[in-house]
Amino acid sequence: MSKYDIIVIGSGPGGYVTAIRASQLGFKTAIVEKENLGGVCLNWGCIPTKALLKSAQVFEYLKHAEDYGLSVKEFDKDFSAVVTRSRNVADGMSKGVQFLLKKNKIDVINGYGKVKAGKKVSVTLEDGNTTDYEANHIIIATGARSRELPSLPQDGKKVIGYREAMTLAEQPKKIIVVGSGAIGVEFAYFYNSMGTEVTIVEYLPKIVPVEDEEVSKQLERSFKKSGIKVMTSAEVTSVDTSGKGVTATIKTKKGEQTLQADIVLSAVGIKTNIENIGLETIGIAVDRDKIIVNDFYQTNIPGYYAIGDVTSGQALAHVASAEGILCVEKIAGHHVEALDYGNIPGCTYCYPEIASVGLTETQAKEQGYEIKVGKFPFSASGKASASGSKDGFVKVIFDAKYGEWLGCHMIGAGVTDMIAEAVLGRKLETTGHEVLKAVHPHPTMSEAVMESVADAYDEVIHI
Repeated sequence: MSKYDIIVIGSGPGGYVTAIRASQLGFKTAIVEKENLGGVCLNWGCIPTKALLKSAQVFEYLKHAEDYGLSVKEFDKDFSAVVTRSRNVADGMSKGVQFLLKKNKIDVINGYGKVKAGKKVSVTLEDGNTTDYEANHIIIATGARSRELPSLPQDGKKVIGYREAMTLAEQPKKIIVVGSGAIGVEFAYFYNSMGTEVTIVEYLPKIVPVEDEEVSKQLERSFKKSGIKVMTSAEVTSVDTSGKGVTATIKTKKGEQTLQADIVLSAVGIKTNIENIGLETIGIAVDRDKIIVNDFYQTNIPGYYAIGDVTSGQALAHVASAEGILCVEKIAGHHVEALDYGNIPGCTYCYPEIASVGLTETQAKEQGYEIKVGKFPFSASGKASASGSKDGFVKVIFDAKYGEWLGCHMIGAGVTDMIAEAVLGRKLETTGHEVLKAVHPHPTMSEAVMESVADAYDEVIHI
């Protein structure tokens, strides 16, 4: 039986990063993967969706070329070529992970892994044969998949999840997107930009419900301006796929409505991949679809750990990576601090983009803070005006008493590349006055952060 120091099950951004850091720390490491290296993120999530969204953005530029003084007489899209480009980008990234694992001398075991008692992992290969491997430490990083609602069973053809949404053979004329989290609004933007008639159905009173209320309202305005129909406080109660397309019955405050579409995309969250991986046989504790772990990702059974979407932290790639690094550094005996889940940035890559970290205005008030709020619209930004991207704003929230940076919320072009300033500032316990006195370059989109802080402290110049 092959013996390792660490075996990681799953090679997504949690798993492969964990394995590499373990190898760097001197551990003999193996990683088990049943599909493609890189997991959902690289193959069916973060990366290929961004490739699709970039194609949509370029197509939008072409449609508005006259706004920039340019004349583009003939242009069109090739939907299948857009999908092919996305798949090629994903394949390239997966091969990159393969290179990194080889470079770090990590054994890749292709097959379906299950944990067993005695610190063992049983791997079923494609030919059906099973091999056991032993390790001092076993880290579960099996991720999650698209969640299915009883009223919205996915058939992979007319009612689909995110995987099918990025590899459709033909562009639908009409699509209903159920759910307005990151996955839902990103695909809504993509298909709308490509020319599909899009309707978003959201159960809660606002779209992107985890975001600050002003951000949600701004995105809804921008989406409606782009021709996306938005239905909030609405629920899909049933779908009929017996005809040529799909007939969805939707319950609203005004009563029932029926909508016709070619396809319904279910984007109502994720379901963890914790079934049939041996948890029950060992007695690893689970609560509400999540593996229970301590601050350093140890389960209740010594020698077994879990990171990423299978645990209770935010289901984000960068969270899984950070958890995995902390986990193996703790195993190595390093002095490490528990991850601060209150300072995790969230990014949504529709247009306009959304990025946020920390408390919303409502949350800050509910927690009893006396707050200072500042807001700077991109309509007042020279860089935004020059680039033709004036939708959106930066909003900051500070504790009025001590100047602590409680939250930062952005919506606009490129804001996912700007949010790290707030994450770093909050990590370093930066105050509002320190941000205000840090000179920001002009003209840039990022100076809107400084301007919004200036607004919070009644020192704003440009509005």
